[in-house]
Amino acid sequence: MSARMKFWGRQPAFYQAQLALTTAAKKGLGDPVLAELVVLRASQLNRCAFCIDMHVKNLRQAGVSRQRIDLLPAWEEAGDLYSARERAALAFTEAVTVLTEGHVPDAVYERAAAHFDERELAHLLAVIVAINNWNRVNVTVRQPPGQEL
Repeated sequence: MSARMKFWGRQPAFYQAQLALTTAAKKGLGDPVLAELVVLRASQLNRCAFCIDMHVKNLRQAGVSRQRIDLLPAWEEAGDLYSARERAALAFTEAVTVLTEGHVPDAVYERAAAHFDERELAHLLAVIVAINNWNRVNVTVRQPPGQEL
């Protein structure tokens, strides 16, 4: 399979801006594993094969257990496999990514705010927004997993 177009190569300024956006968002979050869990979960929801492949590899390289990676789609039923902070971030990720209710429910926002101070929560939101940008482009152009952008 090949991509429909080489979007990132046709939009180098946008690509650089997207990289900078992602780097800034993740840096402020502090916990690289949490950031990778969040971007993997959003990518799963958006069915972005390219990003799922990349972030699974990143988590493996960071030493995250196979069980935590494999059970991420069922994080709510996985008990203490994910910390309360991670579960709050994952619930927030799902609410921001899917927006099925037309908004992020107050309970989900409050749960995240209980685990992240306002600065951290702003970075978490920025990470979620950034990965959704990547996902939407890569899904649209059908970017194949494992290939260079």
